[in-house]
Amino acid sequence: MGQPVREYLLTLCVTAAVTYLLTGPVRKFAIAAGAMPDIRARDVHREPTPRLGGIAMFGGLCAGLLVASHLTNLKSVFENSNEPRALLSGAALIWILGVLDDKWGVDALVKLGGQMIAAGVMVLQGLTILWIPIPGVGTVSLTPMQGTLLTVALVVITINAVNFVDGLDGLASGMVCIAAAAFFMYAYRMWFGYGIEAAAPATLFSVVLMGMCLGFLPHNMHPARIFMGDSGSMLIGLVMAAGAVSVTGQVDPDLLNLKAGGLREATHAMVPVYIPLLLPLTVIAVPVADLILAIVRRTWKGQSPFAADRGHLHHRLLEIGHSHSRAVLIMYFWSALIAFGAVAYSANNASMWIVLGIVLLSAVGLVLLLLPRFTPRAPQWAERMVPPRYRRLARAVVDPAGAAAEAEAEAAAAAEEEREPVPAGINGATAIGDRSRFVDRRRANSHH
Repeated sequence: MGQPVREYLLTLCVTAAVTYLLTGPVRKFAIAAGAMPDIRARDVHREPTPRLGGIAMFGGLCAGLLVASHLTNLKSVFENSNEPRALLSGAALIWILGVLDDKWGVDALVKLGGQMIAAGVMVLQGLTILWIPIPGVGTVSLTPMQGTLLTVALVVITINAVNFVDGLDGLASGMVCIAAAAFFMYAYRMWFGYGIEAAAPATLFSVVLMGMCLGFLPHNMHPARIFMGDSGSMLIGLVMAAGAVSVTGQVDPDLLNLKAGGLREATHAMVPVYIPLLLPLTVIAVPVADLILAIVRRTWKGQSPFAADRGHLHHRLLEIGHSHSRAVLIMYFWSALIAFGAVAYSANNASMWIVLGIVLLSAVGLVLLLLPRFTPRAPQWAERMVPPRYRRLARAVVDPAGAAAEAEAEAAAAAEEEREPVPAGINGATAIGDRSRFVDRRRANSHH
């Protein structure tokens, strides 16, 4: 068992390294190609940023699959299954569509049709759902038409959910990486815990997906130097959906019951069978909640449900006082809680400690959400032991000159935020040189 883990780790490192090394040249190419859209009213960034990060992520996907195909234990996945080729075919189509959209823009209906075609290509090569477990009914075999429709629907929904959540620097890639890590734990347990070889492709897909996200994250964390664009968000959404379809459509629940042994063990073992249908929701859960709230909010105001605004969850987190980085980390927390909570429950669904732990962590998450609403005042003797934000009022009384300088710096920063957006272009300072807001902040802080 140790050797497959080392091979998975090698595949992960190669995928992440190739993605990371390709992102820099891809950024320069995106700037030269003019793939830097102007800033929209609902965007949270203030300067044009190149897209096309999906090119580097697709390179990492190809490198990871190529390395895995030559490893001792993982090459059997390519010999016994056509699913890796199906994934690569669908990923290539969705990646080309995303690149065209990042550069020239593609109509929404055309993108939807392209997503359905990519999913259909995977179905034609065997990556499809053959049966589905239904609570209270059992395992239901699907006809080819039903399996095709369900597979296409799952792929399209997951692709658009990941695309929808891509609203802050590092948000989509981090959340998908967390979900992929949880899915790897689930699929690896199905493969080696129960000895089901059909779960091997899903295990490989989740490892490659983690590598793609980890390699891109250093370039995409706030302040992002490059965005993944639709070429990246649709790509990682498709890879994630492919893993869910693979383990759902190929793992026979009856075989799982035989491996578990005994009626009670079989009943508990059936719980993991439902997890592939739930794990994609770990990424969809947050954006779907955001989507429902947006439709209610816009309809209540008499606006079109499709009208863009700044009322999304990440906008709300910024408005109540969270910094950009903290808002991203809070959404990471909720994604990890849902994903790993589902995996832990599938491993031991009879334990109340898991349920209590999830409830406790949910309470912690709610406290973190409301933290900016409460700014405690530290006593004078404890000022040096707390962050500066909690001793600002006391310092204004003790050091009026320092408070005035700080107020001047904040006023300069606010004026800088209200300036007109810098137009996109290859010759702009924000495109190939230092970011102008860093210079302004240094000038504002020179009074201290």
